[in-house]
Amino acid sequence: MRTHGKKYNAAATKRDAAAAYQPKQAIEFVKTGAFARFDETVDVAVRLGVDPRHADQVVRGTVVLPAGTGKSIRVLVIAVGDKAREAEAAGADFVGNEYVARIKEGWTEFDVMVATPDQMGQVGQLGRLLGPRGLMPNPKAGTVTMNVGQAVRELKAGKIEFRVDKGGTVHAAIGKVSFSQEALEQNFGAFMDQIVRSKPAAAKGVYIKTVAISSTMGPGVRIDTTPYR
Repeated sequence: MRTHGKKYNAAATKRDAAAAYQPKQAIEFVKTGAFARFDETVDVAVRLGVDPRHADQVVRGTVVLPAGTGKSIRVLVIAVGDKAREAEAAGADFVGNEYVARIKEGWTEFDVMVATPDQMGQVGQLGRLLGPRGLMPNPKAGTVTMNVGQAVRELKAGKIEFRVDKGGTVHAAIGKVSFSQEALEQNFGAFMDQIVRSKPAAAKGVYIKTVAISSTMGPGVRIDTTPYR
């Protein structure tokens, strides 16, 4: 049986585990209840009424968080010519198709890869290396595109990708405990709006079943799902 420390238990007593709160109040609990010595990440877990075993019920998408993620994202762009220069101007950390060879040798010092469609023949060779790490570019995530400048700017500004897991739950980090109340509320709202818009046509019954928010080390706080039904 899992046991928690005194600080966790003290934070847990500040909220009613059986109650469902409005987002503003839930975020207040998360911020005031955070006790770690580092800047904890604020995570959201949404349990959906979908069956991910069916392709037409897989929930996947991207959203640009208005207040950013609180992380410094290292973006690699595989492109040549004008598109490479466009990526550099947009603030990409690494640019060029020579990085394909470096990755084959074991280099993975980046967080997101963007590639132009004409370079996917080379990038596709990296599937076995990058696929298990979630680093392969994907058209559905907007990371295989000719508009590399926009892709880089969105990633730097706080674009995140989400996908439902095998248990029917979507997990996402929407910021840091150090963010202001307003910033976290904006990020949470943008994320939930996108989850609602991503509802598959094949999903039946209640789509959003439960929503919980927590800090990295803190207890979860349930959020009222009524507005999303």
